[in-house]
Amino acid sequence: MDYTKEMLASMAKVEAAREKNIAYEPRRLTAEEKEALLNQYHPDYKDDGFTTIKVGPNAGQKAPVELNELLEANSRIKGMNIDLTKVDYDVDVLVIGGGGSGSSAAIEAHEAGANVMIVTKLRIGDANTMMAEGGIQAADKENDSPAQHYLDVMGGGHYANIPELVRKLVMDGPKSIKWLNELGVEFDKEADGTMITTHGGGTSRKRMHAAADYSGAEIMRTLRDEVLNRQIPVVDFTAAIELIKDENGRCAGAVLQNMETGKILIARAKAVILATGGAGRMHYQGFPTSNHYGATADGLVLGYRAGAKLLYQDTLQYHPTGVAFPAQIFGALVTEKVRSMGAKLVNSEGEVYIHPLETRDVNAAGVIRECSTNGKGVDTGMGKAVWLDTPMIDMIHGEGTLEKRLPAMLRMYLKYDIDMRKVPILIYPTLHYQNGGLEINDRDETCIPGLYVAGEAAGGIHGRNRLMGNSLLDIIVFGRNAGQVAAEAIKTVEVGKLTLSHVDDYAAELAKAGIKSDIVSPKLLPDYTRKD
Repeated sequence: MDYTKEMLASMAKVEAAREKNIAYEPRRLTAEEKEALLNQYHPDYKDDGFTTIKVGPNAGQKAPVELNELLEANSRIKGMNIDLTKVDYDVDVLVIGGGGSGSSAAIEAHEAGANVMIVTKLRIGDANTMMAEGGIQAADKENDSPAQHYLDVMGGGHYANIPELVRKLVMDGPKSIKWLNELGVEFDKEADGTMITTHGGGTSRKRMHAAADYSGAEIMRTLRDEVLNRQIPVVDFTAAIELIKDENGRCAGAVLQNMETGKILIARAKAVILATGGAGRMHYQGFPTSNHYGATADGLVLGYRAGAKLLYQDTLQYHPTGVAFPAQIFGALVTEKVRSMGAKLVNSEGEVYIHPLETRDVNAAGVIRECSTNGKGVDTGMGKAVWLDTPMIDMIHGEGTLEKRLPAMLRMYLKYDIDMRKVPILIYPTLHYQNGGLEINDRDETCIPGLYVAGEAAGGIHGRNRLMGNSLLDIIVFGRNAGQVAAEAIKTVEVGKLTLSHVDDYAAELAKAGIKSDIVSPKLLPDYTRKD
C-alpha cells in the first residue's frame, strides 16, 4: 500500500515512541472531562445534525435529519390497491428480520409450538450480527456478577438506560451464553474448556466472550443453522413495507414486497416481531458506516407510522475505530478487541492522548478532537485520522498473538499489503449502532398490542451509549424473550378484520401539518448512485 510522505513521517514518530508508549498508562478522564469532550466533539451534540419531529407520538422531540425525512415521507403503498382479504401467508408469529434477534425469536417461538415465519429483505444472516467482531458480554465468572454488569451498563449509557431492560439484559446474560454454547457456538476456550474472557471499554470485569474476531459471524452461523434445521420458513429478498392492524387495533401482519419482482404479498399473524436492525446506511451527518447493506432504519419507520413510540432516536454510536485508510475498506470496523488487547490510540506526533478503553462515545470524541482542534491528525486523502498502534499487541503478549486472536482483522489488512503486526493502522469514527429505537418493556412489548421489538430496532436498553459486547447479548436476550412472550400471547388471540387505516391516518396528520415530501419510506436499501 502506498503511503504519503506525511503518513510515513508520522508513522516513524509512532514507531520511535512505541516502547515508551507501551509502558505509559494514560489516566482515565473525570466525569466532568468526559462531558466537556462529548459536548464539544461528539456528533450527537451537533445541533445541525438534528431537526424536530412534527407529527406522531414523538412530536416536538429531536431526531437525526435523515431519519426525520423518512418519518415525514410517503408510504410505499400510497396509491396501491391493496386487497387485505387475499392472504398469502397466515401464521401465528411473523418475524420481520433475519439477523440474530429475529432468528433467536423464531427459534424460541418455534420451540414453544407456534407456527412462525421469518421474512427478510435480504437473506437470513445478512445483518449487523454478522458484522460484529469483538465479543458478547455476560457475567458468568466467579469474580463477576450481574449486579456489577448492571452498573457498567448503566454507567456506559449515561444512566439514561431503562432499568428493567438492563436488569433483564444482565440477569439473562449467563444463560444466554450457555444457550449459545449448547447450540454449538465455538467460543474461545482454554485447554480445560474454560471460556476465555477479556475487557471491553467501560467494563470493570473481564466478561467478553469471543470467537476470535468473528464472534457475530459465528453466532449467526449457529443461529441460521438452527433455524434451517428446524425447517422454520424463511421468505428472503422480501421486505415489509407496512404493518397491518386489525379492527381492534392489534398488529396483525404486514404488507410485503418482493425485492426482485416488486410483487405485493400479505402476511397475516397473531403477533409480529420487528427485528429489522439498525440505521448505519443512513450515513447520518455524512459518516461512513460499519453496518451491513440493509441497515436503513426500516423498523423505526414502520413502527412509528403504526403508532409505536420512539425512544432516544437522537443518539447514535460512532465507533471510535473505523478504517480510515486504505480507501477500499473505508469505514469498516476495527474491533474494540484490538484495544482491549493492548493497542493504544496515538496521534500524528506519536503521543498517546487518551486511555484506549474509555467508552466508545468518549474515544470517538477524542479522535475527532485530535483531528480537528488539536491539529494532530494524519491526512489520509479522505480526511484526517489517528493511529491505532497494533504492533503493541505482539510486543505485550508474544509473537503470534495478534494472528491467533484477530485473524479476520489481519486478513482484511493483508489484502492491501498492510501488516498490522508490523505497522500501525489509521482509524477514524464510523457510524456503528442505533442506540435508540422503538420503546419496549421487559417483555419486548410496544404500546401497540401484538407488536414486539427485539435487537437494534429497540430503544432504552443501552441508554445513550452502548458498551462493547452488549449488542450481541441484547439480540439473544431480547430476541429469545420476544419469541417466548409472543408464542404465549397468541394462544388467546383471535385476529379481526385486517386494516391499513393507520397509514391513511398518518398521511392525514402529515398533510394537516403542511408536510409534503417526494420521498417514500421505509428506505429499504441505500442509494449510492452518483448525483452529478
